[in-house]
Amino acid sequence: MHCFSFLFRRRDSPRNRVPEVDEEFSGIHNVKLYSYKELSIATDDFSPINKIGEGGFGSVYKGRLKDGKIAAIKVLSAESRQGVKEFLTEIQVISEIEHENLVKLYGCCVEGNHRILVYNYLENNSLAQTLIGGGHHYSNIQFSWRTRSRICIGIARGLAFLHEEVRPHIIHRDIKASNILLDKDLTPKISDFGLAKLIPANMTHVSTRVAGTIGYLAPEYAIRGQVTRKADIYSFGVLLVEIVSGRCNTNMRLPAEEQYLLERTWDLYERRELILLVDTSLNGDFDAEEACRFLKVGLLCTQDTPKLRPSMSTVVQMLMGEKDIDDDKITKPGLISDFMDLKVRGPPKPKLETTTSSTYNSSDNPDNSNLSSAATSAATMTFTVSYDRST
Repeated sequence: MHCFSFLFRRRDSPRNRVPEVDEEFSGIHNVKLYSYKELSIATDDFSPINKIGEGGFGSVYKGRLKDGKIAAIKVLSAESRQGVKEFLTEIQVISEIEHENLVKLYGCCVEGNHRILVYNYLENNSLAQTLIGGGHHYSNIQFSWRTRSRICIGIARGLAFLHEEVRPHIIHRDIKASNILLDKDLTPKISDFGLAKLIPANMTHVSTRVAGTIGYLAPEYAIRGQVTRKADIYSFGVLLVEIVSGRCNTNMRLPAEEQYLLERTWDLYERRELILLVDTSLNGDFDAEEACRFLKVGLLCTQDTPKLRPSMSTVVQMLMGEKDIDDDKITKPGLISDFMDLKVRGPPKPKLETTTSSTYNSSDNPDNSNLSSAATSAATMTFTVSYDRST
């Protein structure tokens, strides 16, 4: 198995030298190095037939490696400078950790100008493509209540591992339906660690340029640029409600009162009618008490005040029914419409950088694109967000 130490021994070769990233690679170990030729053969010369996803940082292909393994091969676009940083971050984060609910990195390619990540292939794509936003109407997967429950708990366990067990702690920063992949048994795997941040034990937050996806973005993070684990917990809360309801967080084609999923959830909670939010495609075949508990956990995770949001280990306990939920502690969520209103009131001229995130799914979502467009015309701060083209 080739590792980066082998890469350094031959970096003086003009063909293989990558001076802008050599120093950053020096701290990475035990990552298999694939040749470009090997990955080209694995994907039939990166044939469009084998493309399973596309985003702003490049494309993802399905391929068969020399050892017979089926892999998801993520090719970074040569034109993407930001993508190089994302590429390095993803290797640094995911190469050192392993968990049932995280994608597994097989290795990478850094030959010449090529920047390629090789992951285990997950047969059932992403939640965005198969469940959220009506995707299940076009797939053969049956998302029963039991399956959804297992998916929610699996994602929560993966995040709890990143937040509380890994040292230093890891903040993902882009938890969303298109970054949750499903294996053959529908076990969820958190993917795409390109935006992840490491939080040393002696720090409460990291100040950074804001990055993420509108609809999943915690308002306090977007406003102040200080990222904590609570931002991930907010995103998870949004995703949790999406999985229970089977719809994406924003749908501008619905009546005004139903366009924003969190607003709708809060409204139904206040009316004691949360049960109405459960996906109608389940045809009533679900555990009503458990479904309402999951929705309440979603509200707890998205509360406007970050310190009120529970830790991910507590979330796991509540989802599994091991810890009771105190309804009196549920306060109003930080709503995207309030966030938009805040930006509308501000005097500065708009300046919003946008990127697209690379996932398995290549379909467009007009709803989130509309929302991002609205943000562009109203923003009072400069930050980077992703159009989620996957739900």
